[in-house]
Formats: sequence, C-alpha cells, structure tokens
Amino acid sequence: MLKKVNKNENRKARHERVRKKVYGTPERPRLNIFRSGNHIYAQIIDDAKAHTLTQASTLDKGLNLSSTNNKEAARAVGNLIAKKALDKGIEEVVFDRGGYLYHGRVKELADGAREAGLKF
Repeated sequence: MLKKVNKNENRKARHERVRKKVYGTPERPRLNIFRSGNHIYAQIIDDAKAHTLTQASTLDKGLNLSSTNNKEAARAVGNLIAKKALDKGIEEVVFDRGGYLYHGRVKELADGAREAGLKF
C-alpha cells in the first residue's frame, strides 16, 4: 500500500527545522513568508517579544494587482513590506522562507524587498 504524501506537512517539518536556526531579534527581526495557492503573505516578526512589527500581502488594497498568484504580485509585496519596514526604522532582517523552496514567488518577494532597500 502506498503512503499518501502531504506536501503541507512536509513543508511544516522543513519550516520547523529552519526555525531552530533562524531567530528574529529586536535589532534584526525575521521576515516570514507564507504562500498559498492564491496569495502570498509577508510579515516582519520580533521573536524576542513574539510580536509582529509589520505585514503585507497581495490582499492589500493599495497594490492594485491584476493577478495575486504570480511573480509580479510577489515582487510588489516584497517592495511594500520593505517600504513599511523602512518607515518603522527596520533596515536589516533575517529571511525565513517558511519551508518553501527559494524559487519562483518566494525568490521574487525577496528580490523585491532587496530592491526597496531591505538588507538580508
């Protein structure tokens, strides 16, 4: 009998492994990514206080996206999260890819954040 593969459970296991090493401090918070089928979400988290400092997603009204599940939308979210972070005085972050491959929408979000001035 074949065992059914649950991709999300495997991703969560990868994310837990990464989270053992990646920790956000007040000086350098964690930029966390969540990617669903239709949207992509990013939040900057201070793990010392367990507090979300800022967030952005394809659901934000100001982005005016034609499609929310493509690379262009991910890059726009990366630009937006970086602008919000810079407004709050956050210049450096630790990147947490959330167990996803650093490819496609995740890579575009990271590139968009770097373009807008965030360092990681």
